[in-house]
Amino acid sequence: MFVWEVAQRTFRVYARQTYHRRYQATCRGLMNGSMFADVPEAPKDPILGLNELFREDPSPLKVNLGVGAYRTDANRPYVLGVVKRIEQELASNPNTLHEYLPIEGLSDFRTLAAQLVFGENSGALREQRVVTLQSLSGTGSLRLVAEFLGKFYHRGAICYLPRPTWGNHWNIFPRAGIECREYRYYKDKTHDVDIAGLLEDLAAAPPRSIVLLHACAHNPTGADPTPSQWQQILDVVRERQHFPLFDCAYQGFASGSFERDAMAIRLFERATLPAPETNSASGRPLEMAVTQSFAKNMGLYGERVGAAHIVCAVPSVTKPVLSQMKQIARALYSSPPAHGATVAARILKDPLLFAEWETEVQVMSSRILRMRRELFDALRENGTPGTWDHILTQIGMFSFLGLSADQCLYLRDKYHIYMTTNGRISMAGLTSDKVQYLADAIKDAVTRLSEENEGNHGASCALNSGKI
Repeated sequence: MFVWEVAQRTFRVYARQTYHRRYQATCRGLMNGSMFADVPEAPKDPILGLNELFREDPSPLKVNLGVGAYRTDANRPYVLGVVKRIEQELASNPNTLHEYLPIEGLSDFRTLAAQLVFGENSGALREQRVVTLQSLSGTGSLRLVAEFLGKFYHRGAICYLPRPTWGNHWNIFPRAGIECREYRYYKDKTHDVDIAGLLEDLAAAPPRSIVLLHACAHNPTGADPTPSQWQQILDVVRERQHFPLFDCAYQGFASGSFERDAMAIRLFERATLPAPETNSASGRPLEMAVTQSFAKNMGLYGERVGAAHIVCAVPSVTKPVLSQMKQIARALYSSPPAHGATVAARILKDPLLFAEWETEVQVMSSRILRMRRELFDALRENGTPGTWDHILTQIGMFSFLGLSADQCLYLRDKYHIYMTTNGRISMAGLTSDKVQYLADAIKDAVTRLSEENEGNHGASCALNSGKI
């Protein structure tokens, strides 16, 4: 009884103190003209904030290499021809409506998106073990999966993010109540995947941790594991019974092939966990999640077209999993956008439209490869100190140059070249007429600041800046 009375008194004191603090904040707010006077200003998003700085810069020489969207060689946004034609057909069709979609999204889109990422011969799809919801592109799909895992995956699960990774990953998972830690991914000095560090960190992670993996075209580094390295990663994931979560934002953009860019996802989807006693590959299927975006490969950035997939071990759990995912989606956004999903479904369903889309994706991918080659050649020809081979070996929309934060800021201040301070540039934002200007500016930055960096242009690129 005494303990209960002490607890009651303690609670009352805490309640009074909390009320007093809030009352004081309210009074300060009223005196300052607003109830929200004590709200601190949030820091600007490192990438979107960079775009704001670019727009405010009056210089005619300015170059935006921070944008995560494809641009033509004339530096114009690109609407795919196949997308434009379908939109024109929808606009002229009197039966086109603007009704709500079901919470789980457009049925055709869900089916076809799953087939694109897992393959038509997927065992998980054939056995009906995949739960798919249309969601709000990549970010919305990640948040949906994070909310589901935070609520239903085992208590205290930790999500391991690659170092470096896309900065928004660090916003999404903690807000779903999931603690995040890092695993080594990239080697500064050699500009490639730190496979030894990666495997060591995942092996040391608590069993059944969530492991976020970039399916292809790793953002920000552009460095992807080789097929044999993916097998090594899978072996550790199986051994530790981790839960892999693939962020698939660039399928088709990395290599120009939808099949090749989905290789890692399909490798994991076919895997089984070791049997408890024999340690053989005869246990239950590996459970995993995939978040999928059509922003980049269909150019539907503002339409927020994406999907969240949960691969379950047995079909019997898919119905309750779907019901809980729908309930989460209902509270987040209720119904996903119809227009972009309708366009995407038409492309994915019609073989002729799909072939046209694939050709356009290859054209975009080829231009990015050409920009890599032109920048590499320009840096070599103007004698920029350092080794720049990694520009050619990295793939996808982004390249991790290895410049220091000081060098990146120098390029911004003197040359009006905008990139994130970890040295990531968007090859999709580079145009032929700006290649030489960029190469000469990089040479100046590397040469002028080389004494501070001890002659190594990449040595001072701190990996924690990968949170950008």
